[in-house]
Amino acid sequence: MDFSEFHHHVAGFFIVVFGLAELGNALRYPLPLWTRFMLPAALTVIGLLVLFGNDHGAWPIRSLDVVDTLQSQDQELIEHKLYGVLALVIALCEALRRIGRGWHPLAAAPLVLLTLAGSLWLFVHSHSNHPAFAKIQLQHSLLGIIGIGAALSKGLASWLPGGSPHVTTRWEVAWAGCEILFGVLLLIYSE
Repeated sequence: MDFSEFHHHVAGFFIVVFGLAELGNALRYPLPLWTRFMLPAALTVIGLLVLFGNDHGAWPIRSLDVVDTLQSQDQELIEHKLYGVLALVIALCEALRRIGRGWHPLAAAPLVLLTLAGSLWLFVHSHSNHPAFAKIQLQHSLLGIIGIGAALSKGLASWLPGGSPHVTTRWEVAWAGCEILFGVLLLIYSE
């Protein structure tokens, strides 16, 4: 297994874990309070892993410094760094929301909109020089579809006008289910 597959599998593990915590919270299971923070914690780990450990020829692991990395003509490298930043921004926004700094329904906007943006981005994220290009693109497309479903589910759970608690719970369960499926797809990702 190469580094890329390893990183996809690690990310998948953490996404399944936070998806299970989200599912437990959606179903109102009596879970410890700290499980509400699984999403921001998991996305922090994933963001740091992608930002600092994903591309072994770039900063901070190898010879390219920060400026060289950011000025690189390697679109894949830049996109991986941006995915790491995306995960960290979502983690920060969700941590603030979950400690009570964002009680308004619009506080879910960063999670919903950035999940949607990251999912759409998967359709154009390219590994064009890779021998398994078609297989990777197929997997990215499946992840993108599931990610869009997750974003829409979370958006409906957060913003559905006049939604009953029962309907909101269904959308929260759909959100968690999409995240668990997304994580499973990452766990079986191969190149």
